[in-house]
Amino acid sequence: MESQLYLTPAGPEHKEAVWNYRSEFLETGEPLCGSALLDKAHSYEEWLAMNIKNRRQETALPGLVEATTYLAFLKETGELVGMIDFRHALNDYLRQYGGHIGYSVRKSRRRQGYGSEMLGLCLAECRAYGLERVLITCGKNNLASAATIRAAGGVLENEVPHEGSLTQRYWVTLTEKQ
Repeated sequence: MESQLYLTPAGPEHKEAVWNYRSEFLETGEPLCGSALLDKAHSYEEWLAMNIKNRRQETALPGLVEATTYLAFLKETGELVGMIDFRHALNDYLRQYGGHIGYSVRKSRRRQGYGSEMLGLCLAECRAYGLERVLITCGKNNLASAATIRAAGGVLENEVPHEGSLTQRYWVTLTEKQ
């Protein structure tokens, strides 16, 4: 089946789409996962500058790893339906709780397969980068995300306590075609 989405790193031309996406999450009070701290940014320009710096380890902010945050747009309409963050390496925190990939899908577009499609596209990026295995985590109570990760080949390694709840740690082995 042909992909309905395309992934692209954020650029200046995406300001309105990204800021509207951010607003939707802030209004509902939901966590904005896989967005390179978009919920903490004071402006799009501030967030984009940090995002661009973090694309190279040499310029990544202290304590962060090289990462590419992709925007997931519908090919047909150009609507931003999700964001997915590919962290090229793991530091201690990511190894325990955050993993190589974090993602979110806007509420109005959930349960339509976009999370699975985004994850599949991002796993192809991970494979092209040269990774053989990736760690993906989610809260134990996030049943939809856990199902998406398992459908992508995720195998539960363990559950670890984090901030008053349990984080599930899944490993996905990357093969030639997935």
